[in-house]
Amino acid sequence: MTSISLDSAAPATLDVDAIVIGVSPAEAGAVPAAGAEGLDKALDGRLADALRALGATGKAGEVVKLPTLGAVPATVIVAAGLGERPAAEDLRRAAGAALRALAGSTRVAVALPAASSGEVEAVALGALLGNYSFDAFRTGDGRKTPAEEIRLLAPASEEDAVGRARILAASINLVRDLVNTPPSHLSPEDLAGEAERVAGEAGLDVEVLDERALVEGGYGGIAGVGQGSVNPPRLVRLAYSHPEASKTLALVGKGITFDSGGLSLKPSEAMDWMKSDMGGAGAVLGALQAIAGLRPKVNVVGYLAIAENMPSGTAQRPSDVLRIYGGKTVEVLNTDAEGRLVMADAIVRAGEDSPDLLVDVATLTGAQLVALGTRTTGVMANDDAVREKVVAAAGRAGEASWGMPLPAELRKGLDSAVADIANISGERWGGMLVAGVFLQEFVPDGVKWAHLDIAGPSFHKGEPYGYTPKGGTGAATRTLVQIAEDLADGTL
Repeated sequence: MTSISLDSAAPATLDVDAIVIGVSPAEAGAVPAAGAEGLDKALDGRLADALRALGATGKAGEVVKLPTLGAVPATVIVAAGLGERPAAEDLRRAAGAALRALAGSTRVAVALPAASSGEVEAVALGALLGNYSFDAFRTGDGRKTPAEEIRLLAPASEEDAVGRARILAASINLVRDLVNTPPSHLSPEDLAGEAERVAGEAGLDVEVLDERALVEGGYGGIAGVGQGSVNPPRLVRLAYSHPEASKTLALVGKGITFDSGGLSLKPSEAMDWMKSDMGGAGAVLGALQAIAGLRPKVNVVGYLAIAENMPSGTAQRPSDVLRIYGGKTVEVLNTDAEGRLVMADAIVRAGEDSPDLLVDVATLTGAQLVALGTRTTGVMANDDAVREKVVAAAGRAGEASWGMPLPAELRKGLDSAVADIANISGERWGGMLVAGVFLQEFVPDGVKWAHLDIAGPSFHKGEPYGYTPKGGTGAATRTLVQIAEDLADGTL
């Protein structure tokens, strides 16, 4: 496990494998940023010349390595581009890109500019996230060995900032591990068991409903989606409480451990990454773990609606009618629109906790990728002010999101001839919004609610960038933590 600590020593004196510095653009090429002064002096003022000779520009995302040739104890200097006016996210990405480039190193010092607690936290978090590697199923040379020790060059007084980064990174990397785990090793029962483990270690209350309890309790959405699989469904309730809390936040996460589409079978090219369809439940679990460590003055309950969506002789059929928890009926016109069914059950149940705010997070629609791409979460809400505050919270947490409407006229497309509502619309347009309109039907009256569609951001299929690896990203975990903290301090 990687350790991270503060070190106030001069970078030129550190006996480490590599030292990470920041570089910024200039007319003549990249120039070292604050924090690299001691190294420049040890190199007789030639650091900028060496960077320019190697073609460094200082642009965000750029990483350039140069050997020290014995001028300092470290073997190599890694110059990470910061861009023109680096903000916290630029520092996170620079630290992450540098650590990714140093896979196989044992000890790494990070001397990026960090003049405030927020910048120290950003650098520490970026380094820990960039150092992530999922090697549970690799053997021998296929393993990507992360750095074992990270030394962050900042004053000892910034331990709180580093401590917060440790907590957030551990939670985000937990979510990444869960999303990356193949469905052969993460059934609904396995994911529920992982939630129980986390709850035990973090001091959270936990309750798990198995398939029998779900049927007996009237959770028709979760039971219906899960009935086609040999791996039965689960509903997990987690709870964090603070003795001084006056408000309650409810979080609901979609936990489809594998989504074949059911009898409305997906094409094979759309199925190979559907192990990630539990990313919403993962984010809720990771957020609860982080919240338990950070201890904001707010009560938080989290629901993981977990099932495996498979085709079989027992699977639900198009035209089946399910009775959601609370009594409302849904005609299932497409079994591949299953996420909204399990979420409906959990949203109604979460309303019984009388939350001041209910937030659900789900890899809900392919339409999210069409509308907003692979990196930007769609945010919908039944209150415009809540929507904008959630978007603002995501931005401060360092996660891209965009507020979207819930047009009332889209509800008519969900009318059913035999039930209270259908699970899909007869029209193809605005699929992300239609899914939000469907979920809104199950939000209890008077409860403020926001919906986060993370279908794209939860799983990165391209090449790594910044602190973001290929595969599971841990998307929305930081946003949910920030929402909890905002509710605690009255910002939201």
